[in-house]
Amino acid sequence: MLLFDRMVETISRYNMFSPGARVGVAVSGGADSVCLVHLLAGLAPQWNLTLEILHLNHRLRAAESDADEEFVRALALRLGFPCHIETRAVADRGGNLEQAGRLARLEFFRGFHARLDCIATAHTQSDQAETVLYRMLRGAYNTGLAGIRPVTPDRIVRPLLWVTRPEVEAYLRENALPWREDSSNRDFSFDRNRIRHFLLPALTADWNPRLEATLARHAELAREDDGYWEAEVEKAVPGRLILRPAEVLADVRTLPTLPPALQRRLIRRALAHVRGNLREIDFRHIDDVVNLCAPAIAGHARLQVPGVDVMRSFEWVRFAPPGPVPRPAFSLSLGLPGSAELPGGARISLELAATKADNCWPHDTLDGGMDAGLVRDLEAGLQVRNWLPGDRFCRAGHSHPRKIKELFHDFRVPLWERRAWPVLVAGGQILWARRFGVAAEFAASPSSAAIVQVRDTEP
Repeated sequence: MLLFDRMVETISRYNMFSPGARVGVAVSGGADSVCLVHLLAGLAPQWNLTLEILHLNHRLRAAESDADEEFVRALALRLGFPCHIETRAVADRGGNLEQAGRLARLEFFRGFHARLDCIATAHTQSDQAETVLYRMLRGAYNTGLAGIRPVTPDRIVRPLLWVTRPEVEAYLRENALPWREDSSNRDFSFDRNRIRHFLLPALTADWNPRLEATLARHAELAREDDGYWEAEVEKAVPGRLILRPAEVLADVRTLPTLPPALQRRLIRRALAHVRGNLREIDFRHIDDVVNLCAPAIAGHARLQVPGVDVMRSFEWVRFAPPGPVPRPAFSLSLGLPGSAELPGGARISLELAATKADNCWPHDTLDGGMDAGLVRDLEAGLQVRNWLPGDRFCRAGHSHPRKIKELFHDFRVPLWERRAWPVLVAGGQILWARRFGVAAEFAASPSSAAIVQVRDTEP
C-alpha cells in the first residue's frame, strides 16, 4: 500500500478528521513533518481540507533554529498554505529540555484550538517504538506503554503513526523533496537519541528484526486494555474513592479486597485526580501506595510520590498536593436558634423544639440534644470554634471527662480531619463536639421542657 493510502487508512481508522475539516499541520522542517504536510496537501483537494502550517521556533540551536524557521516559511509559500510561526525560548524554562519543548508546543497549539478542528503532528511508528521502549525501561505502568496516542483529548492527531522513519525518508527522496536535519538528534546526552541510534538498532539486529512493529503493536494493545479499564475504574470509584476538588480519600477497608489490577488502577486514578497527570509515576510509586493501604498498618503512615502527599490515618488514605496545610482557626458567635458556616464549607446550626414530646428529635443524646433551659443561660456567649490542644469534656452517658485528642483516637478520626474540628462553647465550657455529642451537664433529660438540637452538616 502506498504511503498516501496508509495515511488515509490511519486517518479513517481513528476518525482523526472528516472531509471539510480545518487542519493545522505542525511542521518543524524535519523529514517526518515535511512528508506529512506534502501527503496532506495531496489529500486536501479530495477531502476539501483547509490546511494551515504551524511552526514553533524553540531557539535551542540559534542560527540553525532560525534557518529551520525560514525553511518552513518558504515551504508554506510554495504549497500556498497560511503559516503561523512563533518563537519561544524553551531553554529559559529550565529543567528537562525535551519536556519543556513538549509543553511549549502544546501551549502554542492551544492557541489554535478555537479556529481549527485538529492539529496533525508527524509522529511515526519509529517514534512510537522508541517511546514504548523508553517507558518500559523507566518502569512505566501499562497505561504508559500505550505510548503515543493516535488522537488525544486536546485534538492532536498522528496520521503517520503506522509509517516508519525509513519509509518517510524514502518517500522524500523519491519525490526530490528537501528537509532539514536537526543536529540535536545526534546529541547523545538525550536518552531518546541513545535509544534511537544504539539500543533499538542493537535489539533489532540481535533479537527481533521486526522489533519496531512489535513495540508499536504492543502500544496498540495497551491502549485497548486501557480503554476497557478506564470504564471499569469509573464503575469502581463509588464506595472506594471520595473525589474532592483538591484531594482524594481512599477507604482502605475496601481497597485491599479488590483484585490487584483494579486496586492499582484506582490508586492511579487518585494520583491523576490530584496532580492532573501521571508523568513520572512508575511501578515503584504505585507499589509504595499499595503497601500503605495494607491492613497491617493500624495507625498513621505517610509517603511522598512525585507531586502528591499520601497519608494513611486509620481506615483512610488521603491523596493531596504536597506542602504544609494550615490549621484554620475560627471562633464564630451563634444565636439560639442560629447557624454559622465554618472554613471548608461545613455548617453548624442550633435548632429549638418546644418539647421533647414533639417527637421531632432523636432521643439519643449523642445526636446533640441539649436542655434548652441550660443553654439559654449561656446564650450570650455561645460560640463555635476549632478545637484546641488541651480541650476536654465529659460526654453524655459518661462520668469522667476526656481530652478531645484522646477521643480522636477512640473514634478513629483521621489526622487531616482534626484541623478544623468544631466544638460548641460558652463560658469556658464545652457543650458539644462534632461526632462526640453533647456534654453530660447539658444533655437533655425527660424533665427538659425544650430541647436544642445541633445540626452538623459536614462538607
